[in-house]
Amino acid sequence: MLPCERLADTPAVHHDGRWWLVAPTGTMPASDPAFTGELDGFAADMAAADRAVANLRTERTAVGEDQR
Repeated sequence: MLPCERLADTPAVHHDGRWWLVAPTGTMPASDPAFTGELDGFAADMAAADRAVANLRTERTAVGEDQR
């Protein structure tokens, strides 16, 4: 993860190795290990999905170039 990155469209932000919950009224650290573990898992799943989409786009571009 980047040094400070929001998790998809959630109020969860990973910053300096910690999860934070951000709301218009303020920010608080997420400290429950079960909750932060779920956030870690979700972040890993999102990163894997992003890589898969990038690979598909690369393959599609390569196929398109081969057809020229």
